[in-house]
Amino acid sequence: MARQSKYPEEFRRQAAALVLDSGRTIRDVGRELGVNHETLRNWVAQLRQERDGGQSSSLSGDERAQLLRLRRQVAQLELEKEILKKAAVFFARETER
Repeated sequence: MARQSKYPEEFRRQAAALVLDSGRTIRDVGRELGVNHETLRNWVAQLRQERDGGQSSSLSGDERAQLLRLRRQVAQLELEKEILKKAAVFFARETER
């Protein structure tokens, strides 16, 4: 019987995408998310294989570079959005005092 992962599939995919799209190291992202770097390395390898599976051969070099740049930008914006959400919650609590 297969062992159930303690991490949801969506979390695993987002963590792996963060590594691939942000240019940050597996160790840094793993430390930030509280995930063992070897576990995260497996998730990254799986996502990389999925991404390379079908459409990678149809992209030109310029398209691939643009896609990578846009994925990094999306990852950065998602991170900034999460920080802003946390800041909003913090300041809302502070103003209620």
